[in-house]
Amino acid sequence: MANKVFFVIGIAVLLVLLVVLGQRFLAPRFDLPRDGDSEKATVLLHDGEIVDLVQVVDDINPVKGEFTTKEIEITDGVKHSVSLDDVLDGGPPRDGIPSIDDPKFISISEADDVISNDLPGVAVSLDGIDRFYPFDILVWHEIVNDMFNGKRVLVTYCPLCLSGIVFDPVVQGERVEFGTSGKLWNSNLVMYDRKTESLWSQVLGEAIVGDLTGTQLIVLPSDQVLYGKWKAVHPKGEVLSRETGIFKRYGIDPYGDYYTNNNQFIFSTDHTDSRLESKDFVLGIVVNGKAKAYYPPSIKMAGEIEDVFEGIAIIARYESNIDAVRLFEKRDDGTLRRINPFGNFWFSWVAAHPETALYK
Repeated sequence: MANKVFFVIGIAVLLVLLVVLGQRFLAPRFDLPRDGDSEKATVLLHDGEIVDLVQVVDDINPVKGEFTTKEIEITDGVKHSVSLDDVLDGGPPRDGIPSIDDPKFISISEADDVISNDLPGVAVSLDGIDRFYPFDILVWHEIVNDMFNGKRVLVTYCPLCLSGIVFDPVVQGERVEFGTSGKLWNSNLVMYDRKTESLWSQVLGEAIVGDLTGTQLIVLPSDQVLYGKWKAVHPKGEVLSRETGIFKRYGIDPYGDYYTNNNQFIFSTDHTDSRLESKDFVLGIVVNGKAKAYYPPSIKMAGEIEDVFEGIAIIARYESNIDAVRLFEKRDDGTLRRINPFGNFWFSWVAAHPETALYK
């Protein structure tokens, strides 16, 4: 009898291993050309979206919006704006890190039973809805395809870069779902859209490989904060539930002390910079193609600072109620418009923007 039990257990373990190996080695991947013929090309963008001259003449009001161009390459018919040799396999295949496509939410009283006040996460307030996405869930999924009053919103998190960034996922005029590609660029999450299967860099907010190369996503307002701070401000808020339909070890972070060890890296990057420690957290912005990072501890110490970057008057303010820094554009009439930065580790920001300015 005992032998039969061990036999059944052995078969079950073997089946599990076969499933895991099948997911890892047989699942679809994004295969990129490495040694093909390349040519230069230029794409025309209107407010971050690719257009052609026919659209400009027929459909687009030239008075509204901004036209820009971007230089790209085409290798064996594949458009790309970064070196394909730098788009690396991260280990899992496409969707091997499963996005949450039907997120469920719980009340703060329910969340208090499973998460602690010192748990960090991404906080989003849109259309009168306040939501908190705990990092101990996002670390296992990296993407949440959410809806706010019927409007699709893309919540992303790259644990390698501590970057929780929220986007308006408009692709060719339509809000679509995104998934994890299994690729990394400069140790940062590379996503793909499920409409054109173009590859998108999270830290750039831009398509870097595929038909939409050069297209940019709009960054939406969010904050990286502690749960306890967030719930004090939003007592009726909603918290992402661990009921995702996928078994994961929620509450356990597989990266351990990676976030605080400045000498520990899993993947290499193209550029380093010693002005800050590698894993200091910064808020990065891009204005007129120029990048600048703001160092929150310095702003927290000052309370508020005023800066001018690329002709834009910028206010960086420490919000004590949520223990986070926010950036604003100060307009000519004195009113403030919130700027939605890319929050991430310094090493990630400077790898994507080697010429970045820094306020520290």
